[in-house]
Amino acid sequence: MSGWWACLEERTRREVDADVLRDRRLPAVRSVHDALRPLGLGLAEAERVVHARYEALADQVRRTPPDPLDVPSLAARAAALPGRVAAIEALWDGDTVHDWFVLLIAVLEDPDGEGHLATVYHRRDASPPQTAAAEAGRALAGHLGVPFHFPSPSVPDDQAPRWRAVARPAE
Repeated sequence: MSGWWACLEERTRREVDADVLRDRRLPAVRSVHDALRPLGLGLAEAERVVHARYEALADQVRRTPPDPLDVPSLAARAAALPGRVAAIEALWDGDTVHDWFVLLIAVLEDPDGEGHLATVYHRRDASPPQTAAAEAGRALAGHLGVPFHFPSPSVPDDQAPRWRAVARPAE
């Protein structure tokens, strides 16, 4: 590991390790970056410091289970949203920690909006995120009797047209 870990105050090291043990990667990265940015640490290096802590504490990390993708779980999440579900949408998103992943979204009407149903990350022991999200999204949409929209199922594209843009063309 780089020498950056040694530059952290003991209290910050304890906070970072507590976040790592609870599988809270982004708060851990934020803590490292905030503490060491004045010394010239960049975000990518902060991520590497936290990754090294994940490796050092690997057998103790309480991994966050993936979001459930079964129809009853997704339908319960959709039912808890504050509006009527008009469509189910799968959208690419990404960050420097997880690379590309797919969000399952309920597009709402009355009131307009959207609600997060699940985030599907790449996992070695599962289908690719786009396949798992498309299967779950189609099944949920069928269950709810609403359209399913995945504007870019083959290639990550976080700028692909959203369901509202396709369903309600500009007037």
